[in-house]
Amino acid sequence: MKVILLCLLLGAPLRAAEDLLIADFEGPDYGGWTTTGEAFGSGPARGTLPGQMPVSGHLGHGLVNSFRGGDDATGTLTSPEFTLERRYLAFRIGGGRNEGKLALQLIVDGQVVRTATGPNDRPGGSEELAPGSWEIADLAGHRARLRIVDEARGGWGHLNVDQIVQTDRKLPGVLKDARREFTATGRYLNLPVKHGAPRRKVTLLVEGRKVVTNDIELAPDAPDWWAPMDIGPWKGRTVVLQVDTLPEDSASLASVTQGDAFPGGGDLYREPLRGQFHFSPRRGWNNDPNGLVWFRGEYHLFFQHNPYGWAWGNMHWGHAVSRDLVHWEELGDVLAPDDFGPMFSGSAVVDWNNTSGLGQEGRPPLVLIYTAAGDPTVQCIASSTDGRTFTKYPGNPVLQQITGGNRDPKVMWHEPTKRWVMALYVEKPAGRHTVHFFTSPNLREWTLASITDGDPVGKPYLFECPDFFELPVDGDPARREWVLLAANGAHAIGAFDGTRFTPRQERLPGHRGRGFYAPQTFSDIPAQDGRRILIGWFQTETRGMSFNQSMTVPLELKLTATDDGPRMTFTPVRELESLRAASRRFDGITVAPGGANPLSGLAADLVELRAEFEPPAAGSVTFTVRGAPVIYEATTQELVVNGHRAPAPLRHGRQRLILYADRTGLEVFASDGLTYVPMPFQPQPDHRGLAIEVQGGPVTFSTLQVHELKSAWLPH
Repeated sequence: MKVILLCLLLGAPLRAAEDLLIADFEGPDYGGWTTTGEAFGSGPARGTLPGQMPVSGHLGHGLVNSFRGGDDATGTLTSPEFTLERRYLAFRIGGGRNEGKLALQLIVDGQVVRTATGPNDRPGGSEELAPGSWEIADLAGHRARLRIVDEARGGWGHLNVDQIVQTDRKLPGVLKDARREFTATGRYLNLPVKHGAPRRKVTLLVEGRKVVTNDIELAPDAPDWWAPMDIGPWKGRTVVLQVDTLPEDSASLASVTQGDAFPGGGDLYREPLRGQFHFSPRRGWNNDPNGLVWFRGEYHLFFQHNPYGWAWGNMHWGHAVSRDLVHWEELGDVLAPDDFGPMFSGSAVVDWNNTSGLGQEGRPPLVLIYTAAGDPTVQCIASSTDGRTFTKYPGNPVLQQITGGNRDPKVMWHEPTKRWVMALYVEKPAGRHTVHFFTSPNLREWTLASITDGDPVGKPYLFECPDFFELPVDGDPARREWVLLAANGAHAIGAFDGTRFTPRQERLPGHRGRGFYAPQTFSDIPAQDGRRILIGWFQTETRGMSFNQSMTVPLELKLTATDDGPRMTFTPVRELESLRAASRRFDGITVAPGGANPLSGLAADLVELRAEFEPPAAGSVTFTVRGAPVIYEATTQELVVNGHRAPAPLRHGRQRLILYADRTGLEVFASDGLTYVPMPFQPQPDHRGLAIEVQGGPVTFSTLQVHELKSAWLPH
């Protein structure tokens, strides 16, 4: 005591006692800790458990993770008794939020005197462990135990705990509902994002009114990238950013800037992993294409978008437009999460006759039909007469929940019956997959018309994101078939009378590759064009970038007659030919086994290759493009794209192949479009060469073309 007083009188700093480690959970078992139930197992977890989202934020390799056996497992984990000897007890904690059933507890004299729980109490969230602490100076000298309790079941019914120490060092406090106010003078608030940082609930308020809340990995210090939040609609007004919890020493709010551009925008579309002719958003994550529609001279591409994160979450509808299906201009997000939930997938139509009443004289509305994925999950609409600004219908929802698994409305106008038709994915009990068909006179009132079972024999094929359209067979308008398409490309072909779809052929495969999902076709393409054009989600992961995922090139769909019935074909749209910067033709060339590579000396970053040939009966033809082998094996009539096999039958004894290579993937078309193989792939920057090799006999190429492509993003 005399030493402490002397230090205070002399102004000398107090020297904190060394930290006392209670548990770091790095051993093979819990040591002297005791368990009950099944949730904690016999020893610490080594990070993420099976079926769990990635766990981060723990120190070392081990931690307490009560997800053993899943969220429904329960139990307790209790420490040996120890003496409280420091001012604070610090720990790291994550997982579910339920103070009554999920808790780290400090027990003194048989009473719970301190408690902490995780941050997550709704779908989404993160398994990140964050620092926490209790002040325990008033309990100095007492004997105590720690108990970790998991009595919760269902979503987020588990807790993660690590690195428990006694310390005299005060940890930064936590601010609740931290706020920063701005007068909106620029278009954007630029928010700092850091991969792996704890997710914070960030709310935008305009003059005190909540506009939207997002879960954002706010950077506490130097960000990985900046996410622009559009505040242009409120220029001149007071806007507030509010963060639910924030450490006192975090620089997140202080570093937010305002302006008409966002940091790093000067390098936009020049990033090393940016696809140069595949659409991807400026910033953040994308998945499903939504609301593909032709309106007022433009192709509109809406898409599932997380503007504030590299991974899935915060589902908005992003928006881009193009006049040629090649060059896209991203306009910003048009649908943001609201009280009905995040904005899940859907479609768009032009209401030419203004049946909805949402248009104006001479200005038919563009109507978006989407799923609001809250509780309940419902279907809603929004409209625009200029294709730029959209207003959510005040009478939403237009279709109430059928089951919690109803989503992804695809709407079309059925001319023979003069009414709207909606194909809606509905997951029924026991994991049964169905598509419900509804009809409406006005897009606002819907009546159930019929149900198509997507798994009549227990093997589902119509799983989410349905599309529904009519195609002629071999271009013959007298032979038309309806196609019901699912997210994985599987589809059925049959008849539709305006009420009920009657499949004649089911479980037909679509694409034959990887990384392709949730395709959708454009609505309202002018009749004089006559094409059915599709874009799919291309699952091209781009680690280290400020964006993630992309879209396939636009594809033209057709039906062609085969011995097995009509089959769908995929071919790249003709507009892509506008990207050809330099072309080499080798038509009529013959390549012998072991012969010289006719493409020697050619090198390109972006490639289109077209070939037509008659393969040797028992041989193969190998095209190597940017290090990826694409092999046609004549014996099996298969195409092998970077190791992935797909059937590719000869057509009239010949094979016609089209290949596109971008920085993030390959798209290969064979058998006159009957075989489409999308393949995410990142070539090495120095692998720019091309080669052809044949085996089994010489091959004459009636067509062999190599086109070096230019970027669709950058000026030339």
